Amino acid sequence: MHELIGLHARVVESNVKQFVGIKGMIVDETKNMLVFEAGDKEKRVPKKACVFEFVLPDGKKAVVNGEKIAFAPEERPKKLWRSIGKEK
Repeated sequence: MHELIGLHARVVESNVKQFVGIKGMIVDETKNMLVFEAGDKEKRVPKKACVFEFVLPDGKKAVVNGEKIAFAPEERPKKLWRSIGKEK
């Protein structure tokens, strides 16, 4: 349920070879894309095609399948809260 913009991340798996290994700070997010600031360029990466590793503010790392976060950022708390409730 974390804000992704501002986190450092990298693509650890993808069904598209060219996305694997992209890393940098997340500078924007849409329903279907994460935008990385990678060096002096911005790279757009589709969420559904990738597995991401995020470095959280406390230094811990979280690996997340992009399909689990493929919705608008403002919908994240509501959708994830519902899925947590169903698991109980």
